[in-house]
Amino acid sequence: VQLQASGGGSVQPGESLTLSCVVSGSIVRANDMGWYRRFPGKVRELVASITRDGTTNYSSSAKGRATISRNNDLNTVHLQMNSLKPEDTAVYYCNGNLVTDYSGRQIIYWGQGTLVTVSS
Repeated sequence: VQLQASGGGSVQPGESLTLSCVVSGSIVRANDMGWYRRFPGKVRELVASITRDGTTNYSSSAKGRATISRNNDLNTVHLQMNSLKPEDTAVYYCNGNLVTDYSGRQIIYWGQGTLVTVSS
């Protein structure tokens, strides 16, 4: 089981970008999923999260500029970011709390990270 993130790249300030993450491999269920980011030399911080029933949570820096969504049938999670700023430049990681067998135990998985660069 893996999380595969995509969609990073270089954009100019004010532009938008959508990050996508898909669960590959066989799972029973994806519970909470989310996006985190890491600035150089810093620990990962939450950008946004979404429960299986669609309840969302955003960091203060992302609120109003980001939208997280998911598709439970496809086991995907997306992060649309608008009005990007240079200070949004970071490596973005998707995260999933996945149930991989019928014991019900959930395991936290991380995607490989995708770089977002915002620069003029």
